[in-house]
Amino acid sequence: MNLSQLTLHNFRNYPELRLEAAPGFMVFSGENGAGKTNILEALSLLAPGRGLRRASLGDMACQNGPGNFAVAARLGDINIGTGTDSAAPERRKTRINEANAPTNDLAEWLSILWLTPAMDRLFMEGAAGRRNFLDRLVMALEPAHARNCARYDAARRERNRLLADEYRAERNWLEGLDAQLAQYGALVAEARQRMVLALNRIFDQSDSELFATPVLRLEDSQLRSEAQIHQMLKQNRNADQAAGRTLRGPHRADLMVAHAAKQQAAEKCSTGEQKALLFSIILAQADLIADRRDNRPILLLDEVAAHLDPQRRAALFGKLAERGGQVWLTGTEPSLFTDVPDDARHFKVSDGAVTAR
Repeated sequence: MNLSQLTLHNFRNYPELRLEAAPGFMVFSGENGAGKTNILEALSLLAPGRGLRRASLGDMACQNGPGNFAVAARLGDINIGTGTDSAAPERRKTRINEANAPTNDLAEWLSILWLTPAMDRLFMEGAAGRRNFLDRLVMALEPAHARNCARYDAARRERNRLLADEYRAERNWLEGLDAQLAQYGALVAEARQRMVLALNRIFDQSDSELFATPVLRLEDSQLRSEAQIHQMLKQNRNADQAAGRTLRGPHRADLMVAHAAKQQAAEKCSTGEQKALLFSIILAQADLIADRRDNRPILLLDEVAAHLDPQRRAALFGKLAERGGQVWLTGTEPSLFTDVPDDARHFKVSDGAVTAR
């Protein structure tokens, strides 16, 4: 999964940008605020979801532009693109080989994983962030997960609307929505559980010399089958109506992570250990995708080099080079990337201008 070209139009601080890409390492260095992360964010929009910043679409368009933006890329002989138009700046459109396509279909063509400084807080914040993190891992391996999540969320929103209505919702309507929630909720929950089990199998066979070895667990994982979820919704209907929303279900699940060697929950580990756990999860997921889909995912690593000591940094770059694939890296100083392979492409980013080093 190697992009050969990336084109941005009115995206963030790039009125126009075209980059020729190659397999291996794509390294971008420059001062803070120059626009390095914006390039990775644009790439992350070539997967389903809201991108690595989870920003609103309106915030992604150039401030002094017409209000729309576009991100396009070439993948072999496939052209993919996504963006907005000025008439509907909060509605995202996607095209694959010049034909309109659902945005969730992007997962059929590309697997993209990322690590950003903001993810350092993943283990300290609420369950929603960890749930989104896990869902991105699943989507990168099982493209249908994006559609199942979207269908579950749509049915839940409609159910919540009926539950919040001052007039008691008709029984048949709620029963129909409960059936949809159970159907898609089971698909979502089962895919998450498959991912957790597959990653734990990799961790069981890994060494912890480079990064910490995690152990993953899904909280509320007993709600996995369609029958279990449907029964729970039926039993909780009165409580849900009193609250005006669906109180339990896959949308409330949480990903629990522990440090295997220390037998300690991730949120109680040091900042460095939490970073190491994240690295281990992303690298294991990349290996899993390469094994299952016969292609390595594209990795977007934003400012990761600055948080590693020189020995671990060199080891990380060596491990990534050994596995192959396309890796996009950002950092403030070119010296952070002295240990990347000699064939890496290096770029200087300065106030929205990108030049080859």
